[in-house]
Amino acid sequence: MAADLEMNEIHWLMDMFNTVDVGLVVLDRNYKVCVWNGFMENHSGLLPSAVKDKDLFDLFPSIDEKWFRSKSESVFVLKNRSFTIWEQQPYIFRFKNYRPITGKADYMYQNATFIPLTNTLGEVSHICIIIYDVTDVAVNKKELEDLNKRLEQVSQTDSLTQLFNRGHWESTLHQEFLRVKRSGGSSTLLMFDIDHFKKINDEHGHSCGDEALRHLSELLRTTLRETDIAGRYGGEEFVVTLLDTDKQGAAIFAERIRALIEANPFVYKNTKIEMTVSVGFAGNSPDFAKHERWIEAADKALYHSKEHGRNRVTDFEDIKNDA
Repeated sequence: MAADLEMNEIHWLMDMFNTVDVGLVVLDRNYKVCVWNGFMENHSGLLPSAVKDKDLFDLFPSIDEKWFRSKSESVFVLKNRSFTIWEQQPYIFRFKNYRPITGKADYMYQNATFIPLTNTLGEVSHICIIIYDVTDVAVNKKELEDLNKRLEQVSQTDSLTQLFNRGHWESTLHQEFLRVKRSGGSSTLLMFDIDHFKKINDEHGHSCGDEALRHLSELLRTTLRETDIAGRYGGEEFVVTLLDTDKQGAAIFAERIRALIEANPFVYKNTKIEMTVSVGFAGNSPDFAKHERWIEAADKALYHSKEHGRNRVTDFEDIKNDA
């Protein structure tokens, strides 16, 4: 098809376009409908006689008029074709989707081509809009994207606690380590684990232990800010990266989570199970050559808490000369 079409050519094209599965609409300079093919009739429920010489925006108020005029004006003025795809604009005409294969979509996804139509003087007096139903393609692509997102989420998430798993959490810590090393600032790594967790498993069973981990995770989530990154490090051990948080802020957070867990036992098979945690934290330091050293520092602070009575908080800065 040529870039420009004369109006007298549109009539024989109509015979062709009425038999193919695409929409064809011709509008004049005032956005009045001049041509309306069978596809448009079938999906809108409007006969050509009902739309002819009617204002497009009166017929279809759901059309984004500002966007549509802008798109069309460039075709009228520049005399060049223009295109739009469903990723940019899901649809122009809000047609219901009735295709059973893509029944998950409420409306038809559309690609569109805007073509300038010239009169005998070479002026663009009308534009032709061709509508392509790409619902199958769009739905398949969106389902694939959703599946990939779910798979990515599963690969990053600990299935029991729904916190980040160790691998993903550590990758985020590595990125934060590089960021503070490059740009400065204060971030803190906090580690804690459940005191006497083996006793819970031995006395009440591993199902109770799993419930303890879920309960702790739920409590932890209530204390997190949007920027905090929490994960299950392994077993009954948990980690939180506190971004842009100095020693004082980390100490407040650590004591808050310790006290919260101590004050909120959970019930398992009509038995109240009390828990406490030991906590250690370490701020980022120029002394850490790599992020693993940061983890080791927080881990040493955690074990200092466990070795000195449990159910307490230790700052690595306070013990590093002994570590």
